[in-house]
Amino acid sequence: MADDEGKDDGKRRWTGERDKDGGSGERRRGLSKRVKTARGRKLSSTLWLQRQLNDPYVQRAKEEGWRSRAAFKLIELDDRFALIKPNDRVVDLGAAPGGWAQVALTRGASRVIGIDLLEVEPLTGADFVQMDFMDEDAPAKVLEMLGGKTDLVLSDMAANTTGHKTTDHLRVVALAEAAAYFALETLNPGGSFIAKVFQGGTEGEMLIALKKHFEKIRHVKPKSSRAGSPETYVVATGFRGISGDA
Repeated sequence: MADDEGKDDGKRRWTGERDKDGGSGERRRGLSKRVKTARGRKLSSTLWLQRQLNDPYVQRAKEEGWRSRAAFKLIELDDRFALIKPNDRVVDLGAAPGGWAQVALTRGASRVIGIDLLEVEPLTGADFVQMDFMDEDAPAKVLEMLGGKTDLVLSDMAANTTGHKTTDHLRVVALAEAAAYFALETLNPGGSFIAKVFQGGTEGEMLIALKKHFEKIRHVKPKSSRAGSPETYVVATGFRGISGDA
């Protein structure tokens, strides 16, 4: 996620600072905020900034200390499906800026290993590596850091968009498939897997594999996802293991 369209999930915008007015002011009075057009700024960037200023989840994230609005998506999914259990070991793919790792640790996970193209600020209980998960050596690096199998694999990875629908779709599918097959290789029995898949959900061999190895597969669009966003999440629970596992 590097372009303006990919910013809709709010994952990259945490600066470590709380709102100086504690979320009061114009937004609390029901008045929307407008962004002054800066010289040299793209229209898409200006519109994104305006959405951020008027997004209630962005304001709540600042008030409650979450690193991004994306934290509320995982909170909603966990409230609904009880995904995070005490002492779980969690892998967070596409971790920046760390909102999902925060939620996992707050809800009882004992360890979180995260990976992202971007640097992630330190977080007690979590270890992050700045690396492209699609690199050949990345999965092995995550496993080395984890020191064993995991109970929950989270993937909020999204590809940079090109504007070409077919190309963009293929990129999203490739990331989701990579995350899914990583989960199949690393989850403990009974574990869960969540991945961003966008409109259309999972398909083809990936869906067949998930249905084979998990008890339940659901496609969910959290209420905290932006109304105009095409994102949806596949939630796979009750990992059965793979034949040959110890």
